[in-house]
Amino acid sequence: MSGTHPAGPIAEAFEEHRARLTAVAYRVLGSHADADDAVQEAWLRLSRQDAGAIDNLGGWLTTVVGRISLDLLRSGRTRRTVPLDDRLTAPARQGDVIDLANPTDPTDLADLAVTIDRNPAPEDLVALGESIGLALLTVLDSLRPDERLAFVLHDVFAVPHGETGAILGKSADATKMLTSRARRKVRAAQHPASARRRQREVVQAFLAAARDGRFEQLLQVLHPEVKFTVHSPNGRFVTLGATEVATRARVAGSAARGHTVTVTVNGRPGVISWSEDGTPLSLLAFTVADGRITGITALIDPARLALMDLPHPV
Repeated sequence: MSGTHPAGPIAEAFEEHRARLTAVAYRVLGSHADADDAVQEAWLRLSRQDAGAIDNLGGWLTTVVGRISLDLLRSGRTRRTVPLDDRLTAPARQGDVIDLANPTDPTDLADLAVTIDRNPAPEDLVALGESIGLALLTVLDSLRPDERLAFVLHDVFAVPHGETGAILGKSADATKMLTSRARRKVRAAQHPASARRRQREVVQAFLAAARDGRFEQLLQVLHPEVKFTVHSPNGRFVTLGATEVATRARVAGSAARGHTVTVTVNGRPGVISWSEDGTPLSLLAFTVADGRITGITALIDPARLALMDLPHPV
């Protein structure tokens, strides 16, 4: 029943808060499906209450959604979007090359998801009021459930510490300390987030140079010993060295067609290419170290690509 829109006088009041409640739940849970379920459960609970006896409907609903979300986090029953290689390989180390060719069970590919990059500018976050970047959602995943809820409610949605404390079963002072601790953890993770942005910039420079056929610029962003691994219907092929990889990239870039979507693959920058008719053409994942690309993995096997849950261009 997720996403059902109820009808009636009470429902109209609920609908006025639905967007905010969904935003709160999504920031806490990191899953659109779980957020919809939490909001639907809040509606069911409201429908069993005497709405006339609720002085502050918005506050009451935020509390209910917060508690439902906290219970889901603590129970581990959330359904987060998993980056592609999290299902296939161990966490990446600097210098590793992603191997997309040999999943333990080919049927698992149907359940995979590539995380699309969403990086709104700070002014966009202010304008939207309830938006949050993918990088911050990733950071929030490292927080304890109570830290995550406290940070999201107070720092993102400006819910007073007292109201958040009521959800957590803590005093306002204890909740303030909890929020402060979560905030320090988030700030400590900003440097890695900046590093990821720099990696994406290197990849974008590579893609632009490949598209325009600028050989010298390709050499500037490629490590001299870069490894380029291609998984095709005919097997696995490896190209070593900046000159050879730049030559291949320039040829491939000049022949590139369709739309591209910037994604994250196992924490690394990547890109998906789509044909005009919506067929996935390729998935590329990059390893970047010290401002240069040290590894590129390309999956161009239509059969494997068709099994993956890949984000379409918008």
